Amino acid sequence: MASAEKRTDRIGRTYYRARYIRPDGKKATVKGSDGKAIEYPTKLTAKKAARAAQDAADAAAKRGRWVAPEEGLVTLSEYLHGPAGEGGWLSRHELAASTEQNYRNHLRHAEQRFGDTVLGDIRPEQITAWEKQKKSAGSPVSAATYRRMLHLVLEDAVEDGILQSNPAKQRRGRGKRAGRSSSRGPEKAVTDSLGILLLAERAALLSGRDDEFTAVILTGYTGMRWGEVVGLTPKYARAGEVRVEQQLYELEDGTWEQCPPKDDSYRTLDAPPWLTRLLAEQVARSRRQPCQCHGERWVFRGGAGAGSGAGPTMKEVAAVAGVSVQTVSNARRRPEKVRAETLARVEKATAELDAAGRGAGPEGSTDHWRRSGFATWVFTPAATGWYPPKAPQPRRPVPVDARLYPGLPVHGRGAEGRATASWLPVQERLTRHGLRHAHRTLMEQLGVRKVLVDQRMGHADSSVSAQYAHVTDDMREFLLRVLTEQWEESLAARRAMHPRSPVSTLDRLLGQ
Repeated sequence: MASAEKRTDRIGRTYYRARYIRPDGKKATVKGSDGKAIEYPTKLTAKKAARAAQDAADAAAKRGRWVAPEEGLVTLSEYLHGPAGEGGWLSRHELAASTEQNYRNHLRHAEQRFGDTVLGDIRPEQITAWEKQKKSAGSPVSAATYRRMLHLVLEDAVEDGILQSNPAKQRRGRGKRAGRSSSRGPEKAVTDSLGILLLAERAALLSGRDDEFTAVILTGYTGMRWGEVVGLTPKYARAGEVRVEQQLYELEDGTWEQCPPKDDSYRTLDAPPWLTRLLAEQVARSRRQPCQCHGERWVFRGGAGAGSGAGPTMKEVAAVAGVSVQTVSNARRRPEKVRAETLARVEKATAELDAAGRGAGPEGSTDHWRRSGFATWVFTPAATGWYPPKAPQPRRPVPVDARLYPGLPVHGRGAEGRATASWLPVQERLTRHGLRHAHRTLMEQLGVRKVLVDQRMGHADSSVSAQYAHVTDDMREFLLRVLTEQWEESLAARRAMHPRSPVSTLDRLLGQ
């Protein structure tokens, strides 16, 4: 029952407190945002406040949303990690290691602001101000991601009966005006079949081996994700098809997690005969030794520069193995060109240096291409003709020797002085993930049915019409035919530029 309670302070001043009955039968006092009882000057105002609090509590109870105020006394950090860091929100969810890593990174920003704040004291205006501060300090996209993660956590707090409502909830369209989306990024850059071929050739020249040629072609003609290509094993590179059964995900500590493909998008990708042959050659060319981190063989292995740089240098390995630095470089980049006896000596020397603590084991090895290393030293310079800025080096053009088409990259000290030209861009702003977009765009352009496009990309269509559409053999045969036509046209266009290539795989294809 709502009522006004007369009180007197230490100096004899009279005031009133608003009292009401909680849904659990206990008597409560109306308090302010500071957690202290509000002092009303008159009995009438106190009664009005008490009735309002009583009505709000009763309405919340009818909706099943009433929460005892003392339940919300847990702080955000306590809710996330539990007492003494055990049994909190993060531990009760079964997450992949990669997802848990991302969750922790995103929530770290929320904890910096609200970690010591009691959940019941977090206000919507505080969250909005925090998001605006994050937007002004960095990426607007990241700021929105941090808010979504906080919303997810606080929504569970509502379900757990700790909060009555979610203070991170945002009303749709609130504060937005048409034409004010100034933070939009540029449109995703894509390329065509000839661009894919030129990129693959340059990637092979930059890495010094044919592995990257096949990897880029595979991505451009299947739309596989980065982790799916890196995580492809020989048993899933089959005649006429590639099976996407797993991916490799690099964690922040340098280790690699073998996990399901994104969103459990297991699928079988039809591969034209020419792509099957390229993959078969790549499997035969790849090293036979299993990787250090998983003990498995992979279709694609990291090249020089693929690791973090923590492993033994080529000069150190050369000194222990009693060979030249160039021989060590060939052993890492083109093992098929090194005698088996010499290759064994190089690998033994590398293992001995790792065991002696000169390397970092799996974290510093070249077993897998690292996303940032591949982008910096292979894909971005192949696509744009420029190396991206990498401290202490600024953005700079790729120096090449133009005596052999399309130009051989010049490496080492004084490379710019020894070069005679640099590459023009194949496609500015193109990223490796842009090849996935390019494959989707190519299929749309060629008239491939949407149901097959979605299946190939690993996308789920939950619409009613999609439930009644199915992939047929005719659709698959059509896809293989048009992809082969695109491949042959790109080879013809490249042959018209020059009939030879310093990349052995492409040189053979051009001569056919």
